[in-house]
Amino acid sequence: MIRIGFMFDRDRPPSELTGYAALLESLGADDLWVVEDLGWAGAIASTAFALAATERLRVGIGIAPVALRNPALLAMELAMLERSAPGRLVAGVGHGVPEWMAQVGASTPRKLALLEETIVAVRGLLEGSPVTLHGREVTIDGVKLVHPPAAVPPIVTGVVQPKSLELSGRVADGTIIAEGHGPSAIDDARGHIERGVAAGSRPAHELIVFAFLRVDDDPAHAASVTREAIAGQAAWLGVPPSSVFGLTGPASELPARIAELEAAGASTVVLRPLGPDPDAQTRAALAAMTSRS
Repeated sequence: MIRIGFMFDRDRPPSELTGYAALLESLGADDLWVVEDLGWAGAIASTAFALAATERLRVGIGIAPVALRNPALLAMELAMLERSAPGRLVAGVGHGVPEWMAQVGASTPRKLALLEETIVAVRGLLEGSPVTLHGREVTIDGVKLVHPPAAVPPIVTGVVQPKSLELSGRVADGTIIAEGHGPSAIDDARGHIERGVAAGSRPAHELIVFAFLRVDDDPAHAASVTREAIAGQAAWLGVPPSSVFGLTGPASELPARIAELEAAGASTVVLRPLGPDPDAQTRAALAAMTSRS
């Protein structure tokens, strides 16, 4: 059965994170996902607080840019999180927004090499093995974690372009599809991912779809609330706003829209509530999904 998660939006005050995590757990959600965008909040600290505030909820990092994270340090942080809350962590990594990476002097022309080598190095360290890797972007020379976790958490990527999607299928445990991608775009992305899966050796691959959420019976009000976010995502994706997929409308329509994503191959859908009332949006969405089942 499809997993239903929610994003803790980057614009929410960090002080609301633990309360939102507890709310999701009390309502029966499967996942909470945190983000790491330049200037907002750090994903490792956010994940630690969310895991500490809950007992069952899975917490995903969506995503940590590998250009900002030394693989050894990232593995040390992930090992601590996984040991503290076994089986409840999903480690999401990605290239990072090019403009933001340039702002902090972390740009590289070899983005694919950096992502792949980071995943390989981090996974090896989390397995408890001594790791030596002299790659094009990553250097690890005989490093071994003293406290590796009992099991390696899933390492997933948040990527968009075909070559990155294929890389994800080959070396990662899952792929995050960004907000705005509807069933046809997901199907197209799956084609690239599955080529990578066929060439790799990972045992399974989770397809995680992020989606905008606005439960609202008034179409005009829903459009006004979501307009800015959808316009921004459209610009980032290079598509017109009308092409941006979102779960916007009456609660009764929500199960069918999520079913569309599931039919396209999504195994997890992460809803990003838009508007000034994310907790109420969350309650309404989960109530609609519960009524369906």
